[in-house]
Amino acid sequence: MKQKWIIYFNFIILFFYISCQTSSIKNGDNELKELTILYTSDEHGWLESGDNFGGAPGMVALWKNNENYTKDGDLLILSGGDMWTGPAISTWFQGESMAEIMNAMGYDAAAIGNHEFDFQDSLLLVRAQNSKFPFLAANIIETRTGNIPEFATPYIIKEVNGIKIGIIGLASTSTPFTTFPDYVKDYSFLPYENVINEIVPQVKDDGAEIIIVLGHICPNEMRTISKTASKLGVSLILGGHCHEQYNTLSNGVRLVEPGANLNLYAKIIIHYNESENKVIESIVSFHENTEDEYDSEIQEIVNSWKDKADESLSEIIGYVETEIEDETIEIYNLVTDSWFYTFPDVDITFTNTGGIRQSIPHGDITIETIVGVLPFNNSILQLELSGSQVITCSKDLVFGGMTSVGGYYLTDGTEVHPDSIYDVLTTDYLYSRSDILFNQYDTTPYNTSVHYRQPLIDWLKSINTSVSNPLDNYLDFTKR
Repeated sequence: MKQKWIIYFNFIILFFYISCQTSSIKNGDNELKELTILYTSDEHGWLESGDNFGGAPGMVALWKNNENYTKDGDLLILSGGDMWTGPAISTWFQGESMAEIMNAMGYDAAAIGNHEFDFQDSLLLVRAQNSKFPFLAANIIETRTGNIPEFATPYIIKEVNGIKIGIIGLASTSTPFTTFPDYVKDYSFLPYENVINEIVPQVKDDGAEIIIVLGHICPNEMRTISKTASKLGVSLILGGHCHEQYNTLSNGVRLVEPGANLNLYAKIIIHYNESENKVIESIVSFHENTEDEYDSEIQEIVNSWKDKADESLSEIIGYVETEIEDETIEIYNLVTDSWFYTFPDVDITFTNTGGIRQSIPHGDITIETIVGVLPFNNSILQLELSGSQVITCSKDLVFGGMTSVGGYYLTDGTEVHPDSIYDVLTTDYLYSRSDILFNQYDTTPYNTSVHYRQPLIDWLKSINTSVSNPLDNYLDFTKR
């Protein structure tokens, strides 16, 4: 009797195990297949844990605990692009550390973001070759030849849980303005709808059952193309670039953007009716990466890159008592004013808020900190502009040396006169942009060859801040 009970019990366990392994569910008389996608975007090199978020080690631990994740399992893991420019642990190594981390995390594909070009297309090709997953963009072509560049793949067909999934990549058409324009001068970024009209039939011919558009594009752009996507049979558009948490249905197409910096991920569950070749539903949830547990394999990789960064960037150059948050008046003033330390004879300094990427945490300030705050390879240019040109440029940028409150005045109280000529500093990135007009106002700028972060580093060293003399005492909180 006991032996029969044991056999019966083992049969029940075996049946339960087999049932748990299947990826299909019943829907009336129809059998549905299930696909689970884990989606991140705009990782920006935030592989380390910190600021109450788990970084890459915390993310993988979260997936293991909640998503039955294994590196080669039946999950589809995707990125919306902008993978590496950010903290020094990624930026200083031109994204090599993030490429290794994302390989270890098991990503299946990534869209090409604008910041993938930050270290020029030659380095982008190297990173594409380093990565064990394709970089997708169907709308980047070489202007001269009309060919897709070597670093890009237009689409892939990926089979997961017996479902053939077509994944089409889209790069942002704003890329020539949101990375250094010279770095993409050889490429054209084609309109989204034109490309998906051309590519989707090819993807279907290759056997795709579910079609996903994976784009480094914002919610408004996703909504704009959703009508065309719906007519073509696209089920899901995954976006990025705008660092938003977004989930909606538009023209029957699910649109999802998962935020940024590996702070969270989107989980998308798709139920697919194979007999009808139809997606029945898509269920989206967002999950914060606040794990206290860290995956040991990923943490070991992070530690190795942290050690390399410390070798080069651990020099302490200052101290701040209270965190200087990003996107605040005081950090904008700090950066633009620091340029006067190196260039005391200029009148006005200009930079863009997008070039200042993160906060300065409380405590010791290292060179690594400043590399994270100012991560781009921008040089400072010196120009001569009229007062009227200065006023025009000031409407889109942050600046030092003057105020626009109650009129335009230099820091000594002198009014900015429209016809007077002023010595102005800006970055070569801003100079190269056609929408800022610097390159129209002064066609022969002087390239100082000074990196845009170097004056801040030098000034911080010069004032010798400490616990008893924190940087807080030197900050300017006044709107300009």
